[in-house]
Amino acid sequence: MARKAVDTHLRPPDGKQAVYLIDASSALEERILRSWLAREVGASARSIRITPSRRHHNAASTDYLTRILADDSDPYLIPLRVVWMAPERNGSRSVDWTDIFKPGDPRDPRWLRAWWTLIFKPSRVVRVSGAGASVSELRRAYEESEDIDGLVPFVTRRAWRALDVEERGVLGNRYKVPRFVPEAILSRRSFRESITEAARAQGLDPESAMRLAERNLDEIAATHSPYAIDIIANLIHALYRQGYGRIRYHADEVRRISDLNREHPVVFLPSHRSNLDRLTLQYLLWENDLPANHTAGGNNLDFFPVGPLMRRTGVFFIRRSFKDDEIYKRVLRAYIDFLIEKRFNLEWYMEGGRSRSGRLAPPRFGLLSYVNDALRRGKADDVILVPVSITYDQIQDVPDYTREAQGRAKEKESVRWLVKAVRSLRKRYGDIHVRFGEHISLRSMTAAAEAEEDSIVLQKVAFEAMRRVGLATPITPLAVVSIALLAERGTARDAGHLAGSCSRLLRFIHDRKLEMTDDLNLADPAVVTGLLEWLVETGNASAHEAGGRRVYWLDDTQMIQVSYYRNVVLHFFVPRAMAEIALASGASDPDDLIERMLELRDLLKFEFYFAERDQFASEVDVDLAIDCPDWKRVLTEQGPQAVLDSLGMRLSPWALLPILDAYQVVGDELETWKKAFDEKKFLSACLARARMYRLEGRVIHGESVSQVAFRTALQLARNRGLLDDPSGRAAFAAEMREARRAASGG
Repeated sequence: MARKAVDTHLRPPDGKQAVYLIDASSALEERILRSWLAREVGASARSIRITPSRRHHNAASTDYLTRILADDSDPYLIPLRVVWMAPERNGSRSVDWTDIFKPGDPRDPRWLRAWWTLIFKPSRVVRVSGAGASVSELRRAYEESEDIDGLVPFVTRRAWRALDVEERGVLGNRYKVPRFVPEAILSRRSFRESITEAARAQGLDPESAMRLAERNLDEIAATHSPYAIDIIANLIHALYRQGYGRIRYHADEVRRISDLNREHPVVFLPSHRSNLDRLTLQYLLWENDLPANHTAGGNNLDFFPVGPLMRRTGVFFIRRSFKDDEIYKRVLRAYIDFLIEKRFNLEWYMEGGRSRSGRLAPPRFGLLSYVNDALRRGKADDVILVPVSITYDQIQDVPDYTREAQGRAKEKESVRWLVKAVRSLRKRYGDIHVRFGEHISLRSMTAAAEAEEDSIVLQKVAFEAMRRVGLATPITPLAVVSIALLAERGTARDAGHLAGSCSRLLRFIHDRKLEMTDDLNLADPAVVTGLLEWLVETGNASAHEAGGRRVYWLDDTQMIQVSYYRNVVLHFFVPRAMAEIALASGASDPDDLIERMLELRDLLKFEFYFAERDQFASEVDVDLAIDCPDWKRVLTEQGPQAVLDSLGMRLSPWALLPILDAYQVVGDELETWKKAFDEKKFLSACLARARMYRLEGRVIHGESVSQVAFRTALQLARNRGLLDDPSGRAAFAAEMREARRAASGG
């Protein structure tokens, strides 16, 4: 028989009479636990079998537990459970993907496998005791709780949770998953009262409303399975290794997140550039024995077999729109409350969808509002927001993004789409880089802005989180080479020429102590050649060889594709590029320079996440001082051209001019648009106009002929009220032309 046991809580405090609650899903498990008790405590130990946590259909009678809970002698209840472990492989006891072909989960074996394990692998059978409590404590906790199901279910669920804690100590933190979620939420008095209130407001029968709430909860909630978590983790590894080498991250950052999570629930807020983002973060957490996140996903992915698998690894699905469904909103709020209260981690992508440009997209605040509400209702002392940057050397989705930018429709998610996405990984894409940015205390940040409206506060929190995602993003060597190629505007260059450009970019990066993913010597033409050939291999660049020389260039489609890698790190170069434009437009002193840059900041507010006004001005000062230490004096005494000359290479022609190209196209199209506004038709007209400008040489950059770029410019026009009121369109178009002129150097 098995001898392995965790008996930390097996004996009651002095003077207390113990009653042991046996959580057994089979007669064999009950026998194992009773034998353990007899051996360790004595044959006289009192024990009762409770409703099992794993297989509710094996429910035991609750009569004996009812009598125990009514016992005036105040017995001390200690729960017991059998934990079945997976076989050890390479120092880890997790389920391997090969276990798919074996009968059942080794951590929840049926009777034949359970007997076999007990006889031949007894070290894999562990008996655990959970933290106990006296009947009087449990009665008091029940009276103070919101639970309305009765004392017996309350005590049973509490016993399960105590055993779950001990089980995690045996199996690992990666298996910290919420169980019995529907029972816990539906039994809360406040939840039932909330649904009844919503039912009355909508003229619904309360019982019908409660049944609808139960269906909504089933539709939303994740259904974690430790077996699925292991299997999917192994499949993720096999999947990403088809196209990528390693997931690279800093171990100390992971430890920092783990330490934070010991005290508070953590919300991970990653960038979203690929369908691999969630899988990457999921595998990283699993690899470091951290719990799987509860990840918000759109119900567009809730199709077979993807949806059921994702639910079992922590995804909860949310409808795209539910603002008029009050019952659904209250169910979602209760679910978020439960996760925050029980300190389960959350994850969602504030950009809403994958970035089609490479830059971080504007955030959506919906779930952040729910989490903040949970914090204000006292479900946690604090919630920690962790910005996460997920960056790729190359991204297999980029060709799809380019087709969308050129006006073709996005392919709908389906089994066919899934197969195609997996097949697209059969190329060499490099590594995946994950960085965790400086965390945010939601309580501290919201308290600091207590006087402001909630919507403004949440907007500031979201913007700061996304800004920190950008700051945490490392620069890849391929991004540097992409910048050098794009700066040539389609002109073919050899590796030596491009290495010179890369060398100047590296100096800018190193002077500002920005993180590079690899310490490659990009001043070496041989190193640059390797990266250029890699771009050619994936169809992102073109090459031609003659007369012993080989040159590289980008056609218009490749410009859009390669601009993605530039855009991922573009924000690091933007303050300097903005300063160049302000200087080129005639800024006469430091205050004038900052004012002109603030005007540009307002123009580009939908493109980048900028710091608050004073911090932004300070960052500009520090950045300019790196290349021109005495820039304020030089500007005042010698004028803007002297500062420009001391800054060295110009960044604005490749950093901001492509954006302003697209803005000019939108401004010109708006100025001449006479029909009722229709966004789809307008974007098509912008695409046609941009192609004409490109043919005429009026738009310099091929990556500017993009509906993705036009949408952001249109967002600015909408923000200024120009879609409904045409009176300001001519001035808007003129402003775009002037900004573009300054960015191009006149």
